[in-house]
Amino acid sequence: MDDVWVSVAASATAVLLSEMVRRASARYLRGTAATLALEAASTFQLCCCTHELKLLARSALLKPAYVLMLAYAVTVVHLLSFRGASCNPCGVVERVCRGTCRVGAASAFVAGQFAAAFAARYAAASVWSLGLAEHHVRHWRFGFRCYDPLGGTVLEAAAVELGCAFVVQTAALHIHKVDEKLRVHVVAAIITALVYAGGNISGAVFNPVLAFSTNFPCSGHTYLEYCFIYWLGPALGTASCILFFEKVLPFLSGAKPTGRGDISAHKHKSH
Repeated sequence: MDDVWVSVAASATAVLLSEMVRRASARYLRGTAATLALEAASTFQLCCCTHELKLLARSALLKPAYVLMLAYAVTVVHLLSFRGASCNPCGVVERVCRGTCRVGAASAFVAGQFAAAFAARYAAASVWSLGLAEHHVRHWRFGFRCYDPLGGTVLEAAAVELGCAFVVQTAALHIHKVDEKLRVHVVAAIITALVYAGGNISGAVFNPVLAFSTNFPCSGHTYLEYCFIYWLGPALGTASCILFFEKVLPFLSGAKPTGRGDISAHKHKSH
């Protein structure tokens, strides 16, 4: 159990460091620079915590039910602390398509996300190399090697990633209908359920930049196969969800197609 608390402490440290950056950027930066710092810090937090949870789950120190409970709790922390950061290239591209973010700024945000994901990969390895917990020591002895994350075929894994992204985007489009006090917990519950349902097939990452940090270094498949699963899958899932709810359904019902661009413009306007 002491090793579990080490993992919790490592994740908490990542959250605190990221929160310091977020607060500093909110105080001293403005416009695109502030949003870039927010995206980078939040993405770093997301990837560091996922690295630790992934290693903890693989070490079998906790029963799967407890790992899911911990994943739910960490997701709640993320949602409460991200302050609107998407930590996902698909979210940034969506804002560009809605006209609430310029292409130049979006490119900087995505680059910042991937840089933070890359940094998180090495930050996690640095923490593990300290040998603070037995499962860290074992991982260090094997050279931080990551094994095949797939429990199905490439097509099955891509389909799972597509489906998970579709569900999460559906939740994002309709979460405003839920009582404000419950929104974070509803989204966290949905994400945790998706991890439980699809984790054994693809890992249920449904985030291109998170997969780049946690799954791309793993052996078992080529870089192009991982791109197909973890980049194309979520992108298609997000796009198909938006098209379905904002174009196809209104067309079939005879209603005027509506989007959330006007609503989100005030939240995500970038310069």
